[in-house]
Amino acid sequence: MILASVSSCMLTRDEFDRYCASNPDAIYALLVKQHEAIEELSATVKQLQDRLNKDSNNSSKPPSSDGYKKKPVTLRAKSGNKPGGRKGHPGSGLAFRDNPDHSFVHSPSSCGKCGTNLSEVSSERIEERQSFDIPPPSKIECTQHQLHWKCCPCCGELCSPPVPEGVEHRVQYGPRFNAVMLYLSSYMMVPSARVREIAYDLFGVRISEGTLYNITNRANDTLAPVEDSIKNALPRQKVVNCDETGARVNGSLHWIHVVCTKMLTMYSLSKRRGKVAMDDMGILTDLIGTAMHDGWKAYFRFACDHALCNAHHLRELKALFEQQGQQWATDMITVLIDIKTAVEKSKSAGQRSIPTTLLRELEDRYERALAAGKKANPPPEATGKRGRPGHSVGGNLVKRLDEYRNETLAFLYDFDVPFDNNQAERDVRMTKVKLKVSGCFRTEKGAKAFCRIRGYVSTMRKQQHNVLAVLQSVCQGTPTPPILEFN
Repeated sequence: MILASVSSCMLTRDEFDRYCASNPDAIYALLVKQHEAIEELSATVKQLQDRLNKDSNNSSKPPSSDGYKKKPVTLRAKSGNKPGGRKGHPGSGLAFRDNPDHSFVHSPSSCGKCGTNLSEVSSERIEERQSFDIPPPSKIECTQHQLHWKCCPCCGELCSPPVPEGVEHRVQYGPRFNAVMLYLSSYMMVPSARVREIAYDLFGVRISEGTLYNITNRANDTLAPVEDSIKNALPRQKVVNCDETGARVNGSLHWIHVVCTKMLTMYSLSKRRGKVAMDDMGILTDLIGTAMHDGWKAYFRFACDHALCNAHHLRELKALFEQQGQQWATDMITVLIDIKTAVEKSKSAGQRSIPTTLLRELEDRYERALAAGKKANPPPEATGKRGRPGHSVGGNLVKRLDEYRNETLAFLYDFDVPFDNNQAERDVRMTKVKLKVSGCFRTEKGAKAFCRIRGYVSTMRKQQHNVLAVLQSVCQGTPTPPILEFN
């Protein structure tokens, strides 16, 4: 009763003295209980504060989640250069054309001062100016094909003419129109309702939702062999970048996986996130090179070489310093950036490795920063509860940097390995753009079609192809093949 009374309200000093004299054990038990509650609540408050202080600069949260109140930040070092093009930059502005499409002559008909007729007077000086514009939107063109059937006078056989390519039905849209619709919906992520508005505003055509669906469906079927060729080529690359992101499909959570390089991209949709989905994708299973990723444990279950994204490490180290004041984190940031700088200088000099003396120095600095991290984050003590005690946030990071130091520094030992996994993050970002525009995919078939078409477009874009031109080749049934082998 005493304990309940003391814990339920604030006591006066006289009441507290009487309770202490009559039952000190109960008071001591109460103080212990309150101390434990304060520690637990303090840890919870600290955890919530750390969560509120996370942004795109010190975590994996996207920049769009930062809001407008936080100042935009970046881990990139300032170059010191002024904004704009550099001296000698070729530029991409308008250039004067020698053969204009249209030409008009403008000359004065009379003198503006005395009114003399100037129509027969020769010009003293000719000044040329050019303006560039697009033709006005026009109605869609209709081309009619007459197929003449003829009866053979010799044998009586009714002979049909060869059907022109792209004229399989009585009425249909042509490949250029279909390519524009595909370009808007699958590449520019324009919602279907707006694509239909654009079709009417530009071409005077009212298309249905089903027409867009059929255009996407045919492109998806046409690109199946191309996707297989990209899928077979990726395991032969020296380094591939991997990532995954969640997506709502027909109301349930799915995962879009990406495996890519600077020249190839492939997306895959699965209800699973881990190794089962990666096995179904069928790339990492046969990979002979290095897989660059963010450290998700499922990736390590494949027998290929691995490399860890240091952009993730930099963000986590920054959060550790800002939120917990661990100085070793800034030392490790400096080490990683200095190693990156040394690698870039060696690459610029045409070298394929870091000089041995510098390599040992950088490795020693990494080891010293790691030792300081271990000292600041000692192993957790046993709590008496079942299972192993969990590491702190800093302890988990130190453990990863220690156990996977070769994977963390893979870019130092192999110049083909990048410093970070930005290539995969850039490629997977396009799926998030699609989800922000549309909210979700309504069907699994539609999501898979988007992944296949987007993978082809991303690949061809990386290989410097005109996207509209390659989509027209897809709509013609003969997609332009990507380059699959690289020196």
